[in-house]
Amino acid sequence: MSDEAKIKIENPFHTARLKPLRKGKKPPKLLALVHQSGCTGCEVCIAGCPVDSIELVPGPDPSNPGYQQVVEIDFSRCIGCQNCSIDCPWDTITMYEHDDAFVAWGTETLSTQLYIDEEKYVEIMEKNSPLKAS
Repeated sequence: MSDEAKIKIENPFHTARLKPLRKGKKPPKLLALVHQSGCTGCEVCIAGCPVDSIELVPGPDPSNPGYQQVVEIDFSRCIGCQNCSIDCPWDTITMYEHDDAFVAWGTETLSTQLYIDEEKYVEIMEKNSPLKAS
């Protein structure tokens, strides 16, 4: 799977999973996406989000996670209100049509903790399985 895009799975152990999902039967028409290459991690967008859907994540350099922290928007909680895209002083948050946001996420996200590789997911689940042999 080296040349292919790795499949990402929602990280069930991230603290964001303890927050309530968005309300409503239909997903929003628009979702916010952070273009992390331009994000400074200033956290202005976090303060303006009415549903707490923006998470601070370490920067893209694993050897120095505190350098250039960035934000990521949890699509499962985003309501498409556009506050973050209006508030961002660097214009790095763009609103996308619902389905297009998932495609753009793959090219614009440098660092994530909300979603993990499928292999990592399997590893975590095996490690935490109550049926694990001792």
